[in-house]
Amino acid sequence: MADGAQTFEVHVQPRASRTEVVSLHGTRVKIRVRAAPAHGAANKELIAFVAEHLGVPRAAVHLVSGSSSRRKRLRVEGWDAQAAISHLLGHVT
Repeated sequence: MADGAQTFEVHVQPRASRTEVVSLHGTRVKIRVRAAPAHGAANKELIAFVAEHLGVPRAAVHLVSGSSSRRKRLRVEGWDAQAAISHLLGHVT
């Protein structure tokens, strides 16, 4: 892509006790979010969380596929997929 953004996959666990990066789930970054999946709340929280941890505006994080699934594909403008994954995994608690 022209801006250097590539897609990467995440596995989302909604209704968690807190929002956090957990680990790799196969080849996907596993992220727990506090929000329930109803009305897109979990997707909104996921986008806000990823944007905050990668230091980009929320508008730079795009949900490419998986809006109603735990398996989602994200694209972050200005970030290479591998760099984004590595940075997110650096926040594993």
